[in-house]
Amino acid sequence: MKNMGLILINGFVLVALLTMSIFTVDQREYALVFRLGEIISVKKEPGLYFKMPLVDDLKYFDKRIVTLDWEAPAKFNTSENKYMMVDSFVKWRIIDPAKYYVSFKEGGEAAAEDRLSKVINAGLRYEFGKRTVHDVIAGERAAIMDTLRTKADKEARQIGIQVVDVRLKRVDYSEEISKSVFDRMIAERKRIANQLRSEGSAASEKIRADADKQREVIIAEAFRDAQKTKGEGDATAAEIYSNAYSKNPEFYAFYRSQEAYKNSFRSKSDVMVLDPSSDFFKYMRGANGSKK
Repeated sequence: MKNMGLILINGFVLVALLTMSIFTVDQREYALVFRLGEIISVKKEPGLYFKMPLVDDLKYFDKRIVTLDWEAPAKFNTSENKYMMVDSFVKWRIIDPAKYYVSFKEGGEAAAEDRLSKVINAGLRYEFGKRTVHDVIAGERAAIMDTLRTKADKEARQIGIQVVDVRLKRVDYSEEISKSVFDRMIAERKRIANQLRSEGSAASEKIRADADKQREVIIAEAFRDAQKTKGEGDATAAEIYSNAYSKNPEFYAFYRSQEAYKNSFRSKSDVMVLDPSSDFFKYMRGANGSKK
């Protein structure tokens, strides 16, 4: 019975030692094996591994890509001495857990991101300082990101980190510069608007003057044509009258007299004082104008 107890105890001890000797590494992490505080092994591949129980210690590190995104935009000065507000982010990951651990010890991810922040800010300050506002907003934005990623990655690898990407989310004027830019834009738009109004007013006056001129020309030409037509009509009428008079002068004289009588005695209130023997009453005295 005593031997059975010893066997069970030894079995539990062996199982415990075996359990303490085995560890696994997930595909999303690295593992550092420490012996008496010194790194003796780095496990980068997923799988089942062994260690010395009660002697070796383990520390795991995430190998996935981490995003460092600052809460507020940072201010950087351009070559034109104008401040720009820059909102950016960095994607990084651990590639050498041993270097990473030695560099930051217990500081971990927070210390690493603080170090990366300093590297990225220094790079942005340098890149913005040698470029104009137009370059950093549109012209060379891609080049800035590529250059910054290359430089930051080179420095970060010394501490076991790979900088996967650096992106500028937004590059904008600072508040005081934005106000002056907007004021200049408003003034420029007002200048253009006033210029267009002035040009439109001049064009309007020109069109109006041209229309008035054409109107006067059309009226003058119409009056000329009307006078010409009237003159031709009067000439034709005179010719007709002349021809009619020459064919029968006596009838023509009689007809004219009748027209004169009609027009003279149109109203009953009209009063005329004339000598009855005057030529005006010639055809009232007889059909041929002879006295009766």
